[in-house]
Amino acid sequence: MSQPKYIHALKGVPVPAREELDPATQKYFALCDEKLGMVPNVLASYSFDAVKLRAFSDMYGDLMLGDSGLSKLEREMIAVVVSSVNHCYYCLTAHGAAVRELSGDPKLGELMVMNYRAAELPAKQKAMLDFTYKLTKTPEEIEESDRQALRDAGWTDRDIWDIASTIGFFNMSNRMAMAIDMMPNEEYHSQAR
Repeated sequence: MSQPKYIHALKGVPVPAREELDPATQKYFALCDEKLGMVPNVLASYSFDAVKLRAFSDMYGDLMLGDSGLSKLEREMIAVVVSSVNHCYYCLTAHGAAVRELSGDPKLGELMVMNYRAAELPAKQKAMLDFTYKLTKTPEEIEESDRQALRDAGWTDRDIWDIASTIGFFNMSNRMAMAIDMMPNEEYHSQAR
């Protein structure tokens, strides 16, 4: 048995054909094809509304590619831990593939998906992921000692802002993906294995 063949389950919000998209979105999707070899289904899902797609893409781009004390791999690790707590199939598949690719370690990608605590990680990354888990699972329990644990591990207050922003974004993204039963691109399953 395989995953469903649709991009998402909302038949009343169809994914537009490429030629129906505005020129800026067509150009953006052509760039995705060139750099990634595909248009991620999350972007295709948002493409029915250019304003929503731009807002999502701008926030994603800032969090994942902008200036930060966090590496791209660390940001992807956050995405996987959030998605693991939330059991988000789309994001576990997509960001698990990114962790495999960026780390060069297929086992790390699988460990992150299943249980980040089983991975041999530097104390600084483990503190980041412990905070990620707690803010996702029990956000009402976050207190100063949690932020201090990050500082003690070597993260700055600006880094804590970026960690929290990334956690918040992926919690939102998980909920959208799960609400509409968004399916990951088939390519993600075999990437960096």
